[in-house]
This record gives sequence, C-alpha cells and structure tokens, in this order.
Amino acid sequence: MSTRILASILARRAGGTGRRGAQRRQHGAIIITAALALLLLLGFMGIALDFGRMFIVKTELQTALDSCALAAARELNGQSDAITRAVSAGSAAGNLNGVNLQSANWSGQGQITAADISFLDKNYAATTAPASAVYSQCTHTQSNIHLWLMQAMGAFSGNTAGFPANGSVSTRAVATRAPSQTACIIPVVLPQGSYVTGQWITFDPKNGPMTWGNLDGTTDANTTNSEMRDGYCISPSPNQSITTPGTKTTVVEYWNFRFGIYKSNPSSPTGQPDYSSFIYNTSNWQGHDGAGNIGNAYQGSSANGTPNFLAQRLAFTPCGATPAACGISTGGYQTVAQTPTLKATGADRRIVPIPIVGGGIFKNQFACMLMLDPLQPSSTVAHFEYLGLASAPNSPCFTSGFAGGTIGPLVPVLVR
Repeated sequence: MSTRILASILARRAGGTGRRGAQRRQHGAIIITAALALLLLLGFMGIALDFGRMFIVKTELQTALDSCALAAARELNGQSDAITRAVSAGSAAGNLNGVNLQSANWSGQGQITAADISFLDKNYAATTAPASAVYSQCTHTQSNIHLWLMQAMGAFSGNTAGFPANGSVSTRAVATRAPSQTACIIPVVLPQGSYVTGQWITFDPKNGPMTWGNLDGTTDANTTNSEMRDGYCISPSPNQSITTPGTKTTVVEYWNFRFGIYKSNPSSPTGQPDYSSFIYNTSNWQGHDGAGNIGNAYQGSSANGTPNFLAQRLAFTPCGATPAACGISTGGYQTVAQTPTLKATGADRRIVPIPIVGGGIFKNQFACMLMLDPLQPSSTVAHFEYLGLASAPNSPCFTSGFAGGTIGPLVPVLVR
C-alpha cells in the first residue's frame, strides 16, 4: 500500500513540473512574437510617416514648379530676350516657395536653376529659339529627403537596403499663354480703324477719336470714376454699347494716379502708380512709328537720345519733382511719386487693354495701349500709343484678366 502511495506522489510531482516547464516555454514564445509584431508595427509606422512626409514635399515642390512655369510663360512674347527673361522670372518665382516642409533653404540638389527650365514650340518639341517658344517647362528632383523612422529601423535591424535613410521626389509643370475671359480695362474706347504699331492717338472726350466708354453700358460719371479708379475686370458683351458722352472732369484724378501725381496721399492699391511716370510728347521724343510719324515710344529709339518707355521703367524714372514739372499746373495737385516710391510700389499701370468700337458698339476686340501722358484738368485731353491687339502673341498686354476666354489679353495658364 505504501509503495503505491509513494509512486502516486512521485507521479503527481513529475506531472506538475512538466506543466510549469511548458508554461515557461510558452511565455518565452509570446515575448518573441510580441517583439516581432512591435517591430513590424514600427515598420508600418515608419512607412506611413516618412512616405507621408515625401508626399508633402512633392506637393510643395509641385507648387514651386507651377509658379516657375507660370512666371516663365508670362514672358514668352516672341521677343529676342524672351527666353532670358523667362528663365530669370521662372527661377525667381519658383524659389519664393518653401520646399522640404517649407524650408527656406532647400536641401539636396538645391533650388530651381536655369537647368530646370526648358521651352517647347507649338508642336511640343524642345526649342531654344525665343520666337518659337510657346510653352515653358519646369522640372526638378528634390533628393536627400531624410526618412527619420525608416533610417532608425534600418539601423535597428541592420537592413539599410530595406530601410533607406533618404528618399527623393520629382515633378514638373508646363504652362503657356492663352486669351483671358476678363480684362481689367479702363473706361476708354478706340474707334475701329487701321492703326500701325507705335502710332500716337489723341484721347479727347469732346473731339475724339478716343473717348470715354463705361464698360458696363451705363453713361453716368460715377461709373466712369469707379472704372477708372479700380479697373473693370468683366469683359463687355459683343455688340454692347459702351460709348459714354461728356468730359467727366472728376475722372482726371484717378487717371493721374497711374502717373504718381496726387492731390493728397491716396490709399493703396487705388493710387498705385506705374513703374515710371515719364511723359512722352513731341517735345522730348523723336522716334517714329511704322508710318514715319512721331511715335514708338514703348520700345523705339529717339534721335535726341531720350530713353524709351521700357528703359524708363527699368530706371523707375519720375515725370518730375513737382506736378508743374509734369505739366499739371492746375487742379490742386501737390506731390509726385519719386524713384524710391515707384520702385517700392510701382506696377503695370500704364499699359492697358482698351475696347475697340464701331459706331459705339463693342467689336469683340481689345487694343493694347500705352498711356503717354497725364490727363490735363483744364482740357481733359491726353494721348495713347497703339501697341497692337491685346490678343496678339507679342502683345505687352499679357498680364490682365482670368484665363478661359477667346479675345482677351494673353495670360499664363498651366497645361500640365
């Protein structure tokens, strides 16, 4: 009996020891499994965070390249220096955008350079000819984007090939110029006729040929004032009557804002002047238009050496130190914006699209015109220079309006 009892006790003890050993082995397996699962979860977290960061960088880079392409396309007007201007404008505009989590100093390959900007002709073939360049293309690769968690996983696991420390993203943008559906125009109309580029044309509400024309179809002076002051950015409808009779002397002040000539300090941007307020007339300009008459002050040359309008803009040249020096001796004008102000606050204010009318009816075309001189308070007479149709590929009126039209000034648009 005692022998059976002893054997039973020994058997029970042996069985208990086996169960505890199995439990200890199971506990060890669970720890290993949990560690592997944690490593896997950290890997997925690293992929999510680091590739999320790369997606953000790619989005930032796309914004920079869109800005680059649009700014470059804006300069493609077929002139001999178009590509030089486009490269400069594209790189400058693109690099104003922060990339790599809005870093002011991009890492990796650096910021957009001239090598990142190329041009295509109308058949979408690469070109370096300014006269053929229709599309601007900006392409850039941003490398050495540090992958924080992926790098840590590579160091922890020893698998640096599977967990790279750095990544890169590439993208591109393509833009061109297309007619706008709107044009921020002033309430002045040009009668339909045959004009040559560079021709000087008189604005005279009493005698013409150019007169006032409210762009919304009304005839009251308050509308003329507001449209001259703020610009009117809704294109007139075809066959709309936009001829407005009367001298409307109250508009003179808003006209002269564009020349930086003021009665008092105006608010911005209402009183924003052009980059230059230099006045052109037959006394200081001896250049000629295509018909041999005095004209072509925009980009021509004068026998007496007076710089043309483009050169005066680059120099931020004022029309004079006082209103009287600018030919305005009446009307209560007190100050004239000088070079520092023109440089700091100037804009494209004297090159304007103007509706072409026949019998007072809008003919679905805009002329691009240069405002040559301020409007005289006593006579309300001034002069324009004809620069061609605003929709022409080489028109200087390529900064007005929103894309999507057929006749408006050309504006840069993204196509890819």
